[in-house]
Amino acid sequence: MAETPALRKHKKYDWKDSNLALFGSKLEHDLKKESAEHEPAWENAGKEVGLKIWRIVNFQVTDWPEVDYGKFYEGDSYIILDTYKKSGSEALYYDIHFWIGQYSTQDEYGTAAYKTVELATYLGGTPIQHREIQEHESKQFRKYFVSITYLKGGADSGFRTVKADEYTPRLLHFHGDRRGVTVKEIPRDKNKLDSTDVHILDLGLELYQWNGKSSNKDERVKAMQYIVDLKEQRCGKAVSEVLDEEFTEPSHKFFTYLDQVAEDDDDQSYDPKDTINELYRLSDESGSMFFSLEKTGSVTLKDFDGKDVFIFDTKTEVFVFIGKDTSADESKFAMTYAHTYLMKTDHPLVPISCILEQAVDAAFNFTAALAA
Repeated sequence: MAETPALRKHKKYDWKDSNLALFGSKLEHDLKKESAEHEPAWENAGKEVGLKIWRIVNFQVTDWPEVDYGKFYEGDSYIILDTYKKSGSEALYYDIHFWIGQYSTQDEYGTAAYKTVELATYLGGTPIQHREIQEHESKQFRKYFVSITYLKGGADSGFRTVKADEYTPRLLHFHGDRRGVTVKEIPRDKNKLDSTDVHILDLGLELYQWNGKSSNKDERVKAMQYIVDLKEQRCGKAVSEVLDEEFTEPSHKFFTYLDQVAEDDDDQSYDPKDTINELYRLSDESGSMFFSLEKTGSVTLKDFDGKDVFIFDTKTEVFVFIGKDTSADESKFAMTYAHTYLMKTDHPLVPISCILEQAVDAAFNFTAALAA
């Protein structure tokens, strides 16, 4: 088989490009409200309990097939709406997340961010809003899915195509433990095989599960379940084989498809210099906007004041608390200040949640962070 050239390197998500400075102006709010009322995608949004996902395509909000929930292309951006009820209440509550793939374009993730606020406006302005970055998602986001799969390219890549002569081979990497297994598409490079993990080579109608000699039970079981799902999606036409690293000959057909030469990936890992909680206050009580450190270490709900906006940084997640009696300017620019704050830290790739004081009891990730 002819050798495949190295994969083309795409521009990764640049968190400095989020353009959040546009958020919060009166003009932007008015445009958002007008747009929300005429956005076809929101027609049935938030009317029933459950999860709903949209993908951004050419500035448009498009439905994402339910069968593909949990699968995300690293070149795309998505909006995820979780509608739920609390025990003993018939009222509907909402969490809205916009998810940014590491190769999503500025236009795509800018539209996703804008449309997230637009959807929140459409649902009455009370939903909790979250920013999620590929491989740095919040615990709350991950709980929505049995597993999360990162796929290369965009949605047009045709993950569910079943015609063997049209299908692009993919190598999937399964890594994790009983707390969760992450699935990520990686280059089909034999040097990328990890003996401590499990891999699936997906050829469309042929599926190979390669078990590294030191892989764990959770990774192997997750891979087996994944193959069962793929077979079901492909109407039972696909066949599979399980390969154990120690007993698989180098001449096996599996290795003939691992002919890509992968370029080194940019390091987007995040290792904070410290893990101490920090609480900041945003206030204009003095007549001008003032941003100051309020407290470090243990933080409780009593440390928040309903008259101001607070940024609570746990170093693995950032929460924007908007007091119910904040001024219009404080409320409008809360997310912008959070973004500006992150630009000055060593940890940009963290989830952000924007929470109204009156919705705190529904912000489970926020209350959990306070209790930690």
